Amino acid sequence: MSTPSTPSTVDRAFRTALYDTTDATLDSAASLLAADPGTDADVARRGEEFLATAWQRGWQPADVVRIVRRELDETHIRLVSALIRRQAPNDRPRGRRWTAQLDALHTEEPPPADRFSHATAVLELYRLLLRLPALEPLDESRPESRPESRALTRIRALLAKAEATAYPEEAEALSAKAQELMARHSIDEALLAAQAPAPDAPGACRIGVEPPYEQAKAVLLDAVAEANHCRAVWNEPFGFSTVVGFEADLEAVELLYTSLLVQAQGAMTKAEAVQRAGGRKRTKTFRQSFLAAYAHRVGTRLRAVTEHAATQATADLLPVLASREVAVADRLERMFPETTTTRLRGAGDTAGWTEGTRAADRARMGSRRPLP
Repeated sequence: MSTPSTPSTVDRAFRTALYDTTDATLDSAASLLAADPGTDADVARRGEEFLATAWQRGWQPADVVRIVRRELDETHIRLVSALIRRQAPNDRPRGRRWTAQLDALHTEEPPPADRFSHATAVLELYRLLLRLPALEPLDESRPESRPESRALTRIRALLAKAEATAYPEEAEALSAKAQELMARHSIDEALLAAQAPAPDAPGACRIGVEPPYEQAKAVLLDAVAEANHCRAVWNEPFGFSTVVGFEADLEAVELLYTSLLVQAQGAMTKAEAVQRAGGRKRTKTFRQSFLAAYAHRVGTRLRAVTEHAATQATADLLPVLASREVAVADRLERMFPETTTTRLRGAGDTAGWTEGTRAADRARMGSRRPLP
């Protein structure tokens, strides 16, 4: 004669807390786990299962850390980082970008806490993981150890020199040369791919677009992507844009966007200091307008550099470039059959717009900090 099995402590705790969002149920479940140290291994194993489900739904390590940062706090970031690191050896190989995301995880363990507080934080994290929706899947089959080309190595060296020099004219010259090489590198990659037995296909990656002023930052990333033969789609609720393009162009977008964003933050801080010295307080509209103007002007400059490089292409390469544009558009359409446009809000501050435009004109086309 068989009888129903008794639910384990972990089952009872999860049933209480993970499918009900009230504080009372969370406290009850945390008390159950805290009172039974024998549940620890099972709780950790369940967390790895939640992560594996998130990967199946299209999430990646950086995406999960980003949403945890937006929704929870530093303790939870450390918890999820440790959980991802523990789960990684049991996962399949997923490509170079995935490996880079694992390498970028927090290595600090969560701060010591009593068992009840620790169980509460774990349950809060698991609640979030359990509710993650499906995302558009990315291509994770890229080579794990793709060697960096000599062109990209030279670009990084030029940008490093541009960031290190104290002379603006030298920085502008070095950075302009770096962006020209980026455009040239994209054309060379297109030619090599066209001659290969199996032509390359466009891929996709996600780039974080963090608050505050994420709308203006998304516009900046869109401008960088377009100038480098890629397309970007912004996911505002989850704090990232998906960039679609060929691998060399995706690398250029990641490189350049990071540099421009850091430069914008530095220039905006200086511009605000001038505003305060003149008796004006810092305002949200000033910063929003600054970043919006910066993105607009940078996009104009980048397009000019890229279009100039394209004019140097030979006649037999033009169909190749056109076919790559079509391939990127097709991949974008398959990933995002429905998109909407967003109108940039809060960019009506004249002083912010003026200072943002000036900063974009001074920006170095750079890799990590400092564009022309």
